[in-house]
Amino acid sequence: MMENSAAHLTRRKPKKPKKKWKKRLIITLSILIVLGGIGFIFQKELVRLGFNMFAAGTVKETLDKSYKPVGDRDVPVVEHTDPFSLLLLGIDQRDNEPSRSDTIIYSVVRPEDNKVLLLSIPRDSYTEIVGRDVKSKINSAYAHGEAKMAMETVEKLLENKVDFYAAINFHGLKDIVDAVGGVELPITKNIENKNKAHEKLFIEANKPIYNGEEALAYVRYREDSDFNRTMRHRIFLSSFMNRAMEVKNLTKIPDIIEIAGSNFTTNMTSDFIVNFAESLYMKDSIPTISNYMLKGDGKMRGGAWYYDLSEEDLTFVRGMIASWLDPNTTQVIEPESDESNEGSQSSTPDSSAQTGN
Repeated sequence: MMENSAAHLTRRKPKKPKKKWKKRLIITLSILIVLGGIGFIFQKELVRLGFNMFAAGTVKETLDKSYKPVGDRDVPVVEHTDPFSLLLLGIDQRDNEPSRSDTIIYSVVRPEDNKVLLLSIPRDSYTEIVGRDVKSKINSAYAHGEAKMAMETVEKLLENKVDFYAAINFHGLKDIVDAVGGVELPITKNIENKNKAHEKLFIEANKPIYNGEEALAYVRYREDSDFNRTMRHRIFLSSFMNRAMEVKNLTKIPDIIEIAGSNFTTNMTSDFIVNFAESLYMKDSIPTISNYMLKGDGKMRGGAWYYDLSEEDLTFVRGMIASWLDPNTTQVIEPESDESNEGSQSSTPDSSAQTGN
C-alpha cells in the first residue's frame, strides 16, 4: 500500500514544471508585446541600434573594398556640415557592350539643412565629352573614361564641381531587392516591351510586392520617355529605402551591404560615408528631397537619337546648383515641381530603338 502511494505521488510531480513553463511563456509574450510597442514608437532608434549591432563592422569593411579613387583627382576634404556634390551613376552593362552610365544623377547634399537636390541628366544629352574633344551622348563618357571622364564631363556641362561619385551596377539590384523581401511599386498598368528588337520585359500591375527581377525591369524600362524613366528611378530608390529601414530587415543589413559592395565603387572613404549616415540619424526627420530633370528636345542626328539641352534651362540649373553648394546660402533656389517640368519634356518613343533597351 505504501509502495503504491509513493508511486502515485511520483507520477504527479511532473505537473509542477508545466505551470512554470506556462508562466514563463506569458512573461515572454508580455515582453515581446511591450518591445513591439516600443519598436513602433521608437523605430528610428531601433534601426540605428540594429545598424550598430549587425552591420557597423561589415559596412566599413565592405566600403573599404568599394573605394576607388579617381586618377589624379584629389579627394575633397568636406566637413560634416558642409554642402557637397555627388554624381550617381547607374551602370547597365550588357553582354558584349561597353559599360555606359545608363542613369546619371547629379546630387547636392546640404547636411546642415537636411536637404538633398537630385538633378537627373538624360543619358542621351548631347554635350562635349571632356578628354575626347568630341560632342556625343553624355552616357558615353563613362564608357570611354569611367568615373574620371564622367565627372569632368558633368562639371563642364553644369559649370559646378563634382566632389564625389558613386557607380552602381544594375546587376546587383535584383539580389538586393530580394534580400529585403521585395519592394512596393505604384504600377497601375502592365509594363511591357513591345519593340521586337528589345529583350522581353513584362511587369504585372497592382501587385502588393515586386521581386528583384521585376524591380530591375521597372528601372530599365524605357519605351516611353526619359522623364518617366528617371521618375521611376527616384520612386524605386524611395521604396527600397523604406523597405530596408523596416525593423524586420535589420538582421539582413550585412547581406545587403555585401551584395551592394560587390556592385559598387566610389571615391568616398568608408569613414566619410559612415559618419555622414550617422549624422542623418541624429536629425528629427528624413532629408527633404528636391527633384529636377534637365529640359530639352530630342532629335535625330546622323542616324542616332540625341537630346539637345535647353541653354536657358542650363543657365537656371547652374545658378540653382551654385546656391545649393554655397554654405552661406540661407535660402537655396528651389527647382520647379515635377508637374511643370514634365510638360516641357520631349517624349522620345524611338530613343530606345537607337540605344538599345
